Amino acid sequence: MLALHKTPLAVLLLAAIATFFAYSTVGMAKPAGAIQWLDVVAEGGTSLLAGVWLLMTLSSRPRGKVTYLLAAGMGLIMLGAWADCLDEFYKIGKEQRWDHWLEAVFTLGGMLILTAGLYFWRHEQFSLNLHLQKRERLFRDHQAFDRVTQLVDANYLRRLILMEQERHTDVSNCVALLDINSFHLLNREHGVDEGDRALQAVAHMLLLNLSNQDVLCRYAGDRFAIYMPTTTPIEAQRKLNHLCAMVAQMHFYTQSRQVQIQITMRAVCSEAAENLDNLLERLDPLERTSMSGEVPARIVRTPASPACA
Repeated sequence: MLALHKTPLAVLLLAAIATFFAYSTVGMAKPAGAIQWLDVVAEGGTSLLAGVWLLMTLSSRPRGKVTYLLAAGMGLIMLGAWADCLDEFYKIGKEQRWDHWLEAVFTLGGMLILTAGLYFWRHEQFSLNLHLQKRERLFRDHQAFDRVTQLVDANYLRRLILMEQERHTDVSNCVALLDINSFHLLNREHGVDEGDRALQAVAHMLLLNLSNQDVLCRYAGDRFAIYMPTTTPIEAQRKLNHLCAMVAQMHFYTQSRQVQIQITMRAVCSEAAENLDNLLERLDPLERTSMSGEVPARIVRTPASPACA
C-alpha cells in the first residue's frame, strides 16, 4: 500500500532534509556538554513516533482526502518535533526568530490538519460502521453462502435488495439473471462434479469482471443473479454483454477427460423497483426470449493441448 503514496513520502523526506540543512548551515553546533539529552530523547522520540504513525496510516489506507489529511497532519507534527530536536544541537542567534516560527507552524499546523482529518475520518467510520452493522446482521441471521460457488444465495440477495431499496429510493438499481446454455448436457456427459467445477469457474469469471459494488449470487441451479446498485438499465445491459463475452472466451477443461468445453450464457436485466420475487420471475431467462446481442448458445468440445492439460 505504501507504493501508492510515494509522492507524499518523498516530499516529507525532502522537508526533513531541508530542515536539517537550515539548522546546520545557519546555526552553530553546540558542545556536547551543553546539549540537553533528555530533551533530545523526548523530542526525537516524538518525531520518530509521529513518523511511524504516518507510515502505519499510509500502509493501511487508499488514496483520498481523509488519508492525506491524516498523513499531512502527522507529517507536520513529525517535522515540528524534528526541528525542536535539531534546536538542541544547533544554536540559532536570538535576532533570528525563524526557528521558533518553523517549530510553531509545523506543530500547530500539523495538529489543525490532523484534527480535520480525524473529523472526516469519524464521519467515514460512522458510515462504514452502519453499513457493516447491517451486513453483519444479514450474515448472522441467515447462512447466506452457496456450498459449491461460495457466493451468497438468492435469499440473501432478496434481503439485501430490500434493504438497499429502503436506503436509496432516488437512484436506479438493476437486477440481472444469467443462465448457462445447455448446462444439462455438461452434467449428463461429464458428471455432476464437472458441472460443479464449471459453476465455480463461471462464478470466478463473473466476479473478476464486476465492480466492487455489484453483488453476485447463485440464484438456482446454473443460474446466477447480480444486483447492480446505482446502475441504469443501459449500463446494466452493457455490463451483461461484457460478462457473457468474457465467459464465452473462458477456457474450461474437464479433469476427467481433459477436453475443453466452451461455456456460453444468456442474460436479461431490469430495474429493481418492484417486488423481487415478481421481478425475478419476470426476468427468468428460461421463460423469456434471449436478450438482444446475446452470445449464441453452443458448447464446443476440443481435445486439450499438452500445454494446457
